[in-house]
Amino acid sequence: MKIKELLHYTYIFPILAVGYYFSGLMGTGVVFDVIAGILLTGSVLSAVHHAEVVAHKVGEPFGTIILALCITILEVALIISLMVAGGDQTITLARDTVFAAVMLILNGILGICILVGGVKYYEQFFARTSATTYLVSIVSILILTLILPNFTSSVNGPFYNQAQLIFISIACLVIYGTFLMVQTVRHRNYFIVQEEHPQEIYILSFQKTLTSFIFLVICLAIVVLMAKGLSSTIENMLQILGAPKSLVGVIIAGMVLLPEGMAAIRAAKSNHIQSSLNLALGSALASIGLTIPAVSMVCIMYDIPLVLGLDKKDVILLSLSVFIVMLSLSRGKTNILYGTVLLVNLAAYIFTVIVP
Repeated sequence: MKIKELLHYTYIFPILAVGYYFSGLMGTGVVFDVIAGILLTGSVLSAVHHAEVVAHKVGEPFGTIILALCITILEVALIISLMVAGGDQTITLARDTVFAAVMLILNGILGICILVGGVKYYEQFFARTSATTYLVSIVSILILTLILPNFTSSVNGPFYNQAQLIFISIACLVIYGTFLMVQTVRHRNYFIVQEEHPQEIYILSFQKTLTSFIFLVICLAIVVLMAKGLSSTIENMLQILGAPKSLVGVIIAGMVLLPEGMAAIRAAKSNHIQSSLNLALGSALASIGLTIPAVSMVCIMYDIPLVLGLDKKDVILLSLSVFIVMLSLSRGKTNILYGTVLLVNLAAYIFTVIVP
């Protein structure tokens, strides 16, 4: 690559963010935290660029799978590190983080993509079979991981015992693994829509693609690390404002999902709603299908109690969100009403977090 290309902001911001994070200046003052926030935003924008480069090179649906898996792996690492350090005080962290991520993806990312695409193009079309395949897998894992624990009797409360955790973890991995086989091998055509007027194709070199993939991983890692580093600052700010502590998980989940969300929105603006669906629903599926098994194994190893079952309010909100998404994606085309309703659901979720 040319030196001029390496001076692009998508390379400079991640390098500056890494250096700033390891400098130890974060958390030492308001000014330093503002600088960290700026570098965090720049890293998010850089991640979107590099994700699009990789996705263009490998094609659909592999490009969106790569981004979803990268973000999920880093999300798992963040949850596990906090749970191991916090012990029993973090028994609801995995549940709250996964639930926040699913709600933000299904209502927020998907809602904005549908609304933006609807405003610009009136209707956007996608493969209905792809949405059905995603939702079958997502709904099954959601019920098994976040709702069923409330109704088991081996352990009192919204818990699974060790045998149940192992079974549910295996079930999640089987569903997710089968889905990946369907998406990439047996029914790959479900997740690809041929464009009527394809854009001009440009060839990317292997070196540029590899560089973008490396910087994508760096960007995602530093986004998670800086989000974790800023969590105490955010928590203190919320305490000053009198907001509940549970809002911290929503804010951190939002920062972690920013790269993927922006990539999905940009795809919708370019009339590639299928890519937006692949990113949003694929991320939701990976988030619950991989995070719960990984966290379950860590909790078994370190003997940490793990709360998985949602309370009644969250069960209602989750059921509403899934039901609306299923109806919105049942016809193979979108309009602004679907996006608006999903964003109202998101607002209801965030409002009830602040005012329970």
